[in-house]
Amino acid sequence: MSTPDGEKEFLRELHVEVEAELTIAEASHPEEELREPITEWLFDPTEAEREEIGLRGLRDAVEVLEEGFLHDDDAT
Repeated sequence: MSTPDGEKEFLRELHVEVEAELTIAEASHPEEELREPITEWLFDPTEAEREEIGLRGLRDAVEVLEEGFLHDDDAT
């Protein structure tokens, strides 16, 4: 079964977008916030870590879908 090019393009763009967000999240260094008093935190380090974990999961899911589409195209 062939995958429409629009779906492939959507996944490619989503992958790029998630990678960019993940790069920003990784650069934030939430562990450094923990050294500061809570009243000076710009963001909750725990929430930042959760977001990074969620982005990694989303990236992995997109990669699995992309690989599946590649294998579907090879089978046709």
